[in-house]
Amino acid sequence: QVQLVESGGGLVQPGGSLRLSCAASGISFSFYSMGWYRQAPGKQRELVAKITDVFSTNYLNSVKDRFTISRDNARQMVYLQMSSLKPDDTAVYYCNAHWEQRRVDYWGDGTLVTVSS
Repeated sequence: QVQLVESGGGLVQPGGSLRLSCAASGISFSFYSMGWYRQAPGKQRELVAKITDVFSTNYLNSVKDRFTISRDNARQMVYLQMSSLKPDDTAVYYCNAHWEQRRVDYWGDGTLVTVSS
């Protein structure tokens, strides 16, 4: 059974930092690109950051230089370090596992990040 379990969300003041974690199980983790998406109320889900199986990364323009995605294949974990948080970063953040060759996608249930004073 595939599971992606996010953690680390919460309430933070503007300018603060949070680290999101995603624990994966039931997949051959090293073969997957891992991504963090977010969905704010009334908006479409968007890709925030992605790290491929060969550790190539890309980011949403609005989070570049503030967010860093990383992965630990041995622990089957992916992280999103978020700093200089803004109210616009408020959203539910979802972990995604994607294997292009097999056209497979898995999603976690999400973790809420609220940036507010």
